[in-house]
Amino acid sequence: MNFENIILEKKALIAYVIVNRPKVLNALNMATIEELRSAFHDIKNDAAIRVVIFTGSGEKAFIAGADISELAKQDAVTGKEYTHRGQNVLNLIENLGKPVIACINGFALGGGCEIALACTMRLASENAKLGQPEVKLGIIPGYGGTQRLPRLVGKGIAMQMVLAGEMITAQEAHRIGLVNEVVPAAELIPRAEAIAAKIIANAPLAVQYAMEAVNKGMEMTLSEGLYLEAVLFAVACSTEDKTEGTKAFLEKRPAQFKGK
Repeated sequence: MNFENIILEKKALIAYVIVNRPKVLNALNMATIEELRSAFHDIKNDAAIRVVIFTGSGEKAFIAGADISELAKQDAVTGKEYTHRGQNVLNLIENLGKPVIACINGFALGGGCEIALACTMRLASENAKLGQPEVKLGIIPGYGGTQRLPRLVGKGIAMQMVLAGEMITAQEAHRIGLVNEVVPAAELIPRAEAIAAKIIANAPLAVQYAMEAVNKGMEMTLSEGLYLEAVLFAVACSTEDKTEGTKAFLEKRPAQFKGK
């Protein structure tokens, strides 16, 4: 697939999605959002892809935020559509059924931070800066920042980030649980690939069901979440991969999973 604003590469069971607008610090415009929608639909339907690594081009930014010139034109009617279209793409990323590892290689602000929040896990380079500065523009986060951020870091810290609109360092993001790890810039993609390799070695359906249990369970009461977990556990027990995984363990050999 040919894109103008992003790069999609596939190799060794991994898809690499790179926002490629370095001259504007990979700022999100609607054309980029629509290309991300197409890319992630393609990945979702490609059985050969097991993990996605998502980053920005250049050394300064993951995604520095929205395209302000485009944002400035929105009114109440178009703004609602603008927000829904972005939210739908982030929902696609979050519920892809395949892990998406965000490699935050610089600024991740506004919509960029929100895209990272929608990913399965987040790695940051030592120079990364994250934030939700929308209030400085007279608006609020519109791609899920007011919802995913407090679920991840807690209400108080999320309120501080959203209301003050200040950037935080990668180290602070790690302290509050916003990112999983902080690594030197040169090690960012290799570290993501190392995690991806561990995921790829596991049963594909089990990975999918585990992600579904966590994502959906976060929206439920504990009792409802436990019920969902039990249902998905039962489904996993019916797979060929469960038979192979338990047999391989008992036979003390590596499992050969087929995703069936």
